[in-house]
Amino acid sequence: MAEVARDSGQTQPRKIKYRKAKASWNPAMQAIPVPGIRRMVNLAATMKDVIHLSIGQPDLPTPKHIIDAYIDALNAGQTGYTMDAGLPELLVALRDYYSARYNRKLTRDNILITSGATEAMYLAITSTAQPGRQFIITDPTFLLYAPLIRMNGGEVKYIPTRAENDHQLDPDEVIQAMGPRTFAIILNSPNNPTGAVYPRSTIEAIVEECAYRGIQIFSDEVYDHLIFDEQDYASVLNCSVDLDNIMCISSFSKTFSMAGLRVGWVISSQATIKSLRRYHMFTTSVANTPAQFAGVAALTGDQQCVRDMVGIYRERRDKIVELIDQTPHLTGYKPGGAFFAFPNLPPHVDGSDLALRMLKETGVCTVPGDAFGEHTSNALRLSFSTTCERLEEAFDRIIPWMAKQKF
Repeated sequence: MAEVARDSGQTQPRKIKYRKAKASWNPAMQAIPVPGIRRMVNLAATMKDVIHLSIGQPDLPTPKHIIDAYIDALNAGQTGYTMDAGLPELLVALRDYYSARYNRKLTRDNILITSGATEAMYLAITSTAQPGRQFIITDPTFLLYAPLIRMNGGEVKYIPTRAENDHQLDPDEVIQAMGPRTFAIILNSPNNPTGAVYPRSTIEAIVEECAYRGIQIFSDEVYDHLIFDEQDYASVLNCSVDLDNIMCISSFSKTFSMAGLRVGWVISSQATIKSLRRYHMFTTSVANTPAQFAGVAALTGDQQCVRDMVGIYRERRDKIVELIDQTPHLTGYKPGGAFFAFPNLPPHVDGSDLALRMLKETGVCTVPGDAFGEHTSNALRLSFSTTCERLEEAFDRIIPWMAKQKF
């Protein structure tokens, strides 16, 4: 790295000029938008006295017996890799839990443990999306699906849902939208961002038609326990004859308030799981090991903690429905599950602009509807994953502010 000067005999440092180079991103990265959620939360982080109706994760504490199981696993030295399919004890617990819940015989080979439901959906979409394949999704919809489809060359076809119909999915619209290029349908019930819970008749009609046409169904069921109105929950697992065209995806994040522990799963046919296991080995390899032991405790322990949490969310749902009804310029409905409401603003109002102004002027952080779809720019997503007292405090700011707006 140095050379000797001939005339002085002194060693001189070699001059090196480095080229400035930019990262050469895959052009497919252009399919990933800047999330509307992140824009709002980042701005809120620079402000004081902000009330968040934006967060899409549980605020309730993780049940103690689950935390204890996590700590016990750490103390027992369970910090290495598990099998690529997942911790055997957790695979057995999931097999038994779902077999009993949906009266369906499953084996361990029907299940793959992933790093949250996000990885599970990532594996499902990116292993199948390609040019010429069309995916049907709802509008509005969870913001993960469409970018992953487009990144891999697939085409997105939207089926709109509407506040005046409680954002229910019309199975006839879905079936009419099916065509020769339709490869898959992504279902999400209870739905993020609308909280809609699809009835059994809707799920059965879509499942039956997809089986007849050979269309895949990816069903995101992470909110499957957060059901508020005593209705029978319709999973694809108890609406389908077999699992050949089904991938059912869920996690511990919402049901057991374990979002940061990052354990999810895919349930499908043995052939599908075998292929996904190979792909999973080259993504995250395995899910968090002590968290998988915590998951065993969650499934095999007393389920009263889940019933208690659902009761709290139900009370909050009722409160936010009441508060939305009192708010000028907001048109609401009664979400049946999850912890989101998705009220409409007047048709010509830009929800993104309004959410930004409302945050700056009232300190209440919401998420604009255009983060979730192409036809929902006049909506807001409101999370009621916070206390009823905090909801009332938020609307004490929102209601008079909205009353002053001239639309």
